[in-house]
Amino acid sequence: MKGGGFSYWRRKTSNAFVTILFSSSVLIVLLPLILIVGYLFFKGASSVNLNFFIHRPAPVGEHGGGMGNAIIGSVYVVGLASLLGIPIGLLGGMFVGEFPHNKFSTLVRFVADVLNGTPSIVMGVFAYTVVVLPMKSFSVLAGGFALGVMMIPTILRTTDEILQTVPTSIREASLALGVPYWRTVLSVVLRSAKSGIITGILLAGARVLGETAPLLFTSFNNAFFSYSVTQPISTLPVQIFNYAISPYRDWHRQAWAGALILVLAILIVNFAVRVFSRQRFDQTV
Repeated sequence: MKGGGFSYWRRKTSNAFVTILFSSSVLIVLLPLILIVGYLFFKGASSVNLNFFIHRPAPVGEHGGGMGNAIIGSVYVVGLASLLGIPIGLLGGMFVGEFPHNKFSTLVRFVADVLNGTPSIVMGVFAYTVVVLPMKSFSVLAGGFALGVMMIPTILRTTDEILQTVPTSIREASLALGVPYWRTVLSVVLRSAKSGIITGILLAGARVLGETAPLLFTSFNNAFFSYSVTQPISTLPVQIFNYAISPYRDWHRQAWAGALILVLAILIVNFAVRVFSRQRFDQTV
């Protein structure tokens, strides 16, 4: 009895210790995010109003103004990047996922992994050399090109992994009915993996949404509303950077507000990723 009682309390104590250890680890992981978001609310929430979303920056020394041009510019540049990154990443992921043991597929995976680990500033310098120098001007096109190249490896690798999880029996059933292979991939395989593919696209968009370094070399900045693809444009990360390093207190206040909006936007995208991931898990179950 004594030995059994000691063993019981030892197991119970060990279980409680491990539970506390794991719970503490989760809190430690969440604490930085909670502190960052909380501090951004503390510093920037008071500056978020309607004028912040619809007005352009006020001249130096004048109060008010907003980041409406930067918010629209970020949507513009990321949208243009999506036109480049999504089709190429999706088509590349389809090839690699459908022919996983091909030597060329192995090479593509390696290149995509290298691109994923490449610093964003290198992508900016690359886009500056390829687009800005020939055009002799910073532009929306250059910014979209830089971010689009950054989106490609994320979408490609996500599509690759998701397509490989689709059961082979689904492909065989479609082919047995006489459906061509290309149509099987487009109509059956992609439909089965659509939640995972959308998740990869959202992750790629969330990644490039907060990038600053590539845009400093490409789209640069613009104090006005601009919609021409051949002209510089303001984006939220660059605007926050410029305001943060300025000596003006009012600009610092706006920088905190811009950072809050940017973080909330990324959190919303990541929440959407979780929703699509949950839907895919429910479908597989």
